[in-house]
Amino acid sequence: MNSRVSTFFKLAVLLGLAGFPFFGSVFYTEVLAKILILAIFAMSLDLLVGFTGLVSFGHAAYFGIAAYMAVLLAPQSEAASLWIILPLAVLCAGIAAFVIGIFVLRTKGIYFIMVTLAFSQMAYFIFHDTKLGGGSDGIYLDYRPDATIAGFTPFDFNQTSHLYFFVLAALVAVYVFLTLLLRSPFGRVLVGIRSNEHRMLSLGYATFRYKLAAFTIAGALAGLAGFLYAVLFGFVTPEYLSWHKSGDVLLMVILGGMGNLAGAVAGAFVLTGLQEVFADWTKHWQLLMGGVIVLAVLFMPGGLAALPGRIVARLRKGENNG
Repeated sequence: MNSRVSTFFKLAVLLGLAGFPFFGSVFYTEVLAKILILAIFAMSLDLLVGFTGLVSFGHAAYFGIAAYMAVLLAPQSEAASLWIILPLAVLCAGIAAFVIGIFVLRTKGIYFIMVTLAFSQMAYFIFHDTKLGGGSDGIYLDYRPDATIAGFTPFDFNQTSHLYFFVLAALVAVYVFLTLLLRSPFGRVLVGIRSNEHRMLSLGYATFRYKLAAFTIAGALAGLAGFLYAVLFGFVTPEYLSWHKSGDVLLMVILGGMGNLAGAVAGAFVLTGLQEVFADWTKHWQLLMGGVIVLAVLFMPGGLAALPGRIVARLRKGENNG
């Protein structure tokens, strides 16, 4: 797709998202906010899977850790300050990713996948089997964070539209940040590591440090998504750290197209949207969802991000044949 057309399309989508709360109901505004949060989650994983070549099956650990921190670090009698608790929750997720990354990045291939899954399950059982996380029932966030700063309150999270716009701003900020990061020399090294790590080593790059930095950044961004998810729904359960949560976000990246940030966002929209629709149709919606994923992998190589280019190529081919 032409870059100008692509930019115009993205701006049109952004304007549509910005205008949605003025026309949609509170319920659907919350549903869309959920999808936007999962889009942030998907972009964070795409940094690893699509651009660095690290297929993590434990990415939900950082999502869940930050979600729990949003509750555990908040006072029980009043709302916590957003400007304190948000950085702390993201920092906790980033530190967890850094520590885990030191160990898991010493493995490769299937072993890397299994070790990331193992660490995620360890985190899951820390919150599931102890009083810390409230067991399988989870814990509730009594008060949404307060955005007041120096006596001024720019927005109120108790109003769904305010929370929605904050989530949308966070999505745009993460997208811009990752775009700039991937265009920088650091990002180009990550892409080089994905293509041929041995060659990057021979050129003198300390690939372990680059991968650890990417792993930590991805974990922190997943933590941002987890924090917003906890604030949106007001409770956290150990399921936020489970392996199938990691599987869901990995499917979003695959469906959208690995190595494409806009594709990760599209994958989050399509997968979550289909889940909502299929769940309304039948209690066996997982069967329908599985069928869609299989068909997408078979007939849409490159995911949703590659679809416009394939359509244009077919149209040009048809014109040439004609």
